[in-house]
Amino acid sequence: MSRVVLVTGGGTGIGAAVARLLARSGDRVVICGRREAPLRAVAEETGAHVVVADVSEPEGIARVVDGTIATYGRLDGLVVNHGIIHVGRVDEVTPEQWDETLRVNLTSPFLLVRAALPHLLAARGAVVAVSSVAALRASDGMAAYSVSKAGLLLLTQSLAVDHGRDGLRANAVCPGWTATEMGDMEMAELGAERAISTDDAYRLATAIVPQRRAAQPDEVAATVGWLLSDAASYVNGVVLPVDGGSSVVDPGTIALDPRVSIDLNQEP
Repeated sequence: MSRVVLVTGGGTGIGAAVARLLARSGDRVVICGRREAPLRAVAEETGAHVVVADVSEPEGIARVVDGTIATYGRLDGLVVNHGIIHVGRVDEVTPEQWDETLRVNLTSPFLLVRAALPHLLAARGAVVAVSSVAALRASDGMAAYSVSKAGLLLLTQSLAVDHGRDGLRANAVCPGWTATEMGDMEMAELGAERAISTDDAYRLATAIVPQRRAAQPDEVAATVGWLLSDAASYVNGVVLPVDGGSSVVDPGTIALDPRVSIDLNQEP
């Protein structure tokens, strides 16, 4: 029997790439999100079942999980891939932005996992959370996002410890810069600030990434697909960066790399 996998944020970017990968593998895929048009486009390509819902709200979570069970009668895998970003330093992020970021990026996954857990346990299934390298290192102006994504990692590992004995596996991936709709928007903003093109902004943002480029959504999706599969049957509680090696770069040695230029005229 083919697996049933629910993918949140399945209309674009990494979520859409995951849906395509799973569908090609013969899985029955449920995709959800707030925007119907991109979900329908992915569904036409993959045959995925669409549930239009806002999973940052309890009613949306119930609609997605109940709809999956009503349609397929089971749930074998859950890919937690939704999230928002409010850019700002600690003194710039408003309490409202902080609350919204934690609600969407951390509380919502907690409530979604709780709702899906009885079905996942019955199937001895797997959860993969899509976090970020921002959860592993502090970045300028990313306070709320980094905290929420770091919390998602510990939520995932808590799930692995709490329910590993019940046959459930839970792992997380931490993508670096990825050429998605959201990534393109951020690069367009960076390009506008520096008076460079979006492509050049990607090159600038990945200048010290060992592989010197952004990831493609399919590359992250391949890692998610492996973690869901039986090939990763003894992989549980893992936090796996998919970042071209950026998270292992030592900032203190960047100046010693002759391939990297540093502007000494920057303000301290």
